[in-house]
Amino acid sequence: MAIKVFISHSSLDTWVARQIATQVRALGAEAFLDEADVSSGDDFLERILNAEAECSELLVLLTPWGMRRPWVLFEISCFRHSRKRIVGVTHGLTTNEVVDDPYLGVLVDRRVLVDINRLPAYFQELGVRIKVDAEGVSDA
Repeated sequence: MAIKVFISHSSLDTWVARQIATQVRALGAEAFLDEADVSSGDDFLERILNAEAECSELLVLLTPWGMRRPWVLFEISCFRHSRKRIVGVTHGLTTNEVVDDPYLGVLVDRRVLVDINRLPAYFQELGVRIKVDAEGVSDA
């Protein structure tokens, strides 16, 4: 299965999510972004569930305005249930604010959190996973 990244975000973070999707695609992976991949009239829940099944990992933007959005929490829960890779990108939140939150704290732990200023390191790691996947070697 080719690497496909599901990008979860609040509607207020759409511009940032688009930039991340562009970088993910530039590295050679696919990206699912609801605003680009869900059409008017689609069954939103069905599209999200299908995308989760097709994606190999979740990148979720965790911001003060998005951290308790029901769809963000739902999407994290889906990936957690499927035991797939989750990377939480924090912006405007500290690691402690995320892990101490009564909602997010049960879904993510500090090991999966990356400050937005460290996104280049995530992209580098993703690039390695893409290369390994393309070579047909087990997960890096």
